[in-house]
Amino acid sequence: MSRAKNLGKALIAETAASFKQTSFSECKNIKSGPVFIIASGNSARGFPIEEFSTVPMITMNGAISMFSQAGTKPFFYICSDTNFPLQQPELFATAMQISENVALWEEQFDIVQTKPNGNAFGLKKAPRASMFTTLFNPQESLVRDSFLLSKRSKDIGFSKDMSLGCFDARTVMYLALQTAYHLGFNKVFLVGFDLNQAAGRFYETSESKRSPCGLDQHYGTRILPSLKLMSEHIVSDDFQVYNLSADSKVPGHIIEKISLDDARRMLNR
Repeated sequence: MSRAKNLGKALIAETAASFKQTSFSECKNIKSGPVFIIASGNSARGFPIEEFSTVPMITMNGAISMFSQAGTKPFFYICSDTNFPLQQPELFATAMQISENVALWEEQFDIVQTKPNGNAFGLKKAPRASMFTTLFNPQESLVRDSFLLSKRSKDIGFSKDMSLGCFDARTVMYLALQTAYHLGFNKVFLVGFDLNQAAGRFYETSESKRSPCGLDQHYGTRILPSLKLMSEHIVSDDFQVYNLSADSKVPGHIIEKISLDDARRMLNR
């Protein structure tokens, strides 16, 4: 084997050895106050990110493009789509480079070519509910609805503690909401949370590469039931959630819709 190949293997081994995931338990309740969660719905186009740059932000998937264009770093980046690094390698590499914290599925860190510069947190799914856990809920941080006893509903819940696992509602925004709660934020503003598959993503054009989207497929079976559970069991004076997308598919009685000016007033801007 050539010296160059040996050197290359040594460098890869060294990178793998030095890379380390951080437990979600280490970032439990480390923050407070407001946070913006930036999704990639078309309504996010034109969001004045620079105006709110002093407020912590969580973003996901291709919405990282808004940060790179503004020269702003997100506090947390989350990607639950294992195909996204292959479909959008440049955007994914940007996210790994500029994000303070990154969350991917635990096994994903072993596969991706580009490792994060910031702290790396491994996502894992909360254990599926048995009849006992559904009825008696021995882990209070994994909130489930005891009235949802169907097979499909066993995967529906909300995690207050990401170290115990999280619930995948088939939209990465739901993972971001659980992360925001885990971190300790208590006033959450959602940007670009349209859930409108036909409208597309704000960063995509007719010429750009587009990633597949399954929002319509999962909206009624996983997304809406999960958001309804959050609205009924999690949202309170201690954890408020507002949707800045006026055209969002999510009804206002589940997540309250407000304007950007409303958000400015809440933030005393």
